[in-house]
Amino acid sequence: MSDLAARVEAGDPEAIRETVARLDRGELRVAEKIDGEWVAHAWVKAAILGFFRISAMEVSEVGPFEFHDKIPLKRGLAAAGVRVVPPGVVRYGAFVERGAIVMPGYVNIGAWVGRGTRVDTWATVGSCAQIGRNVHLSGGVGIGGVLEPAGARPVVIEDGAFIGSRCIVVEGVVVEEEAVLGANVVLTSSTPILDVTGPHEVRHVGRVPARSVVIPGVRNRTFPAGEYGLPCALIIGTRQASTDKKTSLNQALRDFAVSV
Repeated sequence: MSDLAARVEAGDPEAIRETVARLDRGELRVAEKIDGEWVAHAWVKAAILGFFRISAMEVSEVGPFEFHDKIPLKRGLAAAGVRVVPPGVVRYGAFVERGAIVMPGYVNIGAWVGRGTRVDTWATVGSCAQIGRNVHLSGGVGIGGVLEPAGARPVVIEDGAFIGSRCIVVEGVVVEEEAVLGANVVLTSSTPILDVTGPHEVRHVGRVPARSVVIPGVRNRTFPAGEYGLPCALIIGTRQASTDKKTSLNQALRDFAVSV
């Protein structure tokens, strides 16, 4: 454990502030891919939780808007090369790479958003979520936040993924590179993700394989009161290499007649 991590674990206020400042500058991340697996840094999450504890409620004003909160808004957006469209919000302690766009959506503390990514209108990026480069989070997408337990993996959306309108991804689910989720897909840590492209279904949980095209589905289950449909997600194909990356996010869905 580094000296900074040890000081955070001991509750040192200066170490907590330094850690959150480094998150804000992109010098630290809550989670990283190590040997092919996403690993959460519990001490960094502990710093975020500690930052709430040591910070006082303050009033801030942005034009006609008044806020009353413990965490200030992110500053220096122009110098950072980040576009935030009113009334989009990026909280201090989140990092957004140069070239990313935040429409009137929300990026919470501890999150990381890569360059070329678009957080569209009313999309939310929860605390500690890791959003890769050249990702499109469509209108109304909900990316869940995870602060506790400290060792829990946050939601991860890898590079080049397309998340369709009103999708919900929570509880540490990983959407791998260039995967495509059609509108209204809901993924939790227990949602069955079923590849139905072959003669027998292949079941995934907590992970959408790279380049998969996914739509909402229903599986029937028998209860004492009768048979009911429970939600699942269906992998119905993969993105084609022949489709230009710039257009394939929407086109991959159209190829399978899926709503964007």
